[in-house]
Amino acid sequence: MTHQDTTPEEVANKATADSTASATGSPTAAPAVPTASTDPAKWGRVDTDGTVYVSTADGERAIGSWQAGDPAEGLALYARKFDDLLTEVELLETRLGTHAGEPKHTLTSAKHLHESLAEAAVIGDLAALDARIEHLVARAEQAVEGAKHEKERARANAVARKEALVVEAEEIANESTHWKTAGDRLREILEEWKKVRGVDRKTDEQLWRRFSKARDAFSRRRGSHFAELDRQRAASKAHKQELVEEAESLTESTDWGETANRYKQLMAEWKAAGRAPKDSDEALWQRFRAAQDRFFSRRSEAFSERDAEFAANAKLKEELLVEAEQIDPSADLKAAQAQLQRIQERWDEVGKVPRERMRELEGRLRAAADRVRSAVDAQWRRTDPEAQARVDQFRDRVEQFEAQAEKARAAGDERRAKQAESQASQWREWLAAAEQAIASR
Repeated sequence: MTHQDTTPEEVANKATADSTASATGSPTAAPAVPTASTDPAKWGRVDTDGTVYVSTADGERAIGSWQAGDPAEGLALYARKFDDLLTEVELLETRLGTHAGEPKHTLTSAKHLHESLAEAAVIGDLAALDARIEHLVARAEQAVEGAKHEKERARANAVARKEALVVEAEEIANESTHWKTAGDRLREILEEWKKVRGVDRKTDEQLWRRFSKARDAFSRRRGSHFAELDRQRAASKAHKQELVEEAESLTESTDWGETANRYKQLMAEWKAAGRAPKDSDEALWQRFRAAQDRFFSRRSEAFSERDAEFAANAKLKEELLVEAEQIDPSADLKAAQAQLQRIQERWDEVGKVPRERMRELEGRLRAAADRVRSAVDAQWRRTDPEAQARVDQFRDRVEQFEAQAEKARAAGDERRAKQAESQASQWREWLAAAEQAIASR
């Protein structure tokens, strides 16, 4: 940047003030902008012997020699060198205002400019430039201090974040049993750890040792868990192998009920055995299920054959029932009894019927048998010798007391006649009851 075509000084002063406010956080008055190329003769001269002088607060200072031509051209040359210094100052101010680069580097460069200004071979407003550089140094020192505080704050935040990650890792290592989720989280913590910057080496090493210890502890616990799980699955595999072998040994059994119950027990043991290793667990299950299917398929076929046989038996028994229900015991009781006995013998020879038909068929046969049995009982009651003997006895007693009454009345003994008639009446009632009992059988 040169100042041969500079804007008015007010614009330059405003730019300097804005950069100062950005760096320090509050508006700060900036020194006047130093000038050079707009009027180099104001700040220096070329002597008749060619020596070039610059004006300072302490007087003139020789800075070089000009022998090439017009003294005004020599002054312009040294003014441009002044502009170069001014450009460096402006660049440092811009860098400081935009927070580009480290403030410490800016401070070093500003101090170097300030130190070299006393010997600089330039022509311009050195006093204003010196004030501006001092102002720049002050701002840079403030920025360095601010950066220091910011670095400490960032370090504290970084330490706090890593400490939080360590605490989380330690909790996972000591408590978590969600192995996959916890392992994934530890890997995420490691990736986040790598991104955290600004922790001093000593603190970082201490925290890293804790984090590594937590990861190792988790890995050991997880390893122990899966080792125990492998042992359990190996035991489960051995047990399931035994169950499969027993299941396969029962496939040809014809003891349908007991074997079916044993298969149910084997299934319960299978579920309680836990999981075997995945590759063998599925293979064992396929064998176990195939053995079950083989047995129950055979049982189903056998039951189907039995059901067909039972259905045929039911049909035969229905035919016997038709014959049994046509028996007429009133026609010939003995013949009816003989026919019923033959039917019952053939009934037993036929064999079993479907369970759902048993009550119906047995009930019908029982009803036919009851009709014959009732007829037999009725006949027996009618021909019971003891009952008939009692009837005869009661009749004799009636006749006996009637005869006594007639004899007493003939003898004129009315009292004895009435007594005998009373007794005859009592025995007559008993006779009637006995005859009624025989008739009702």
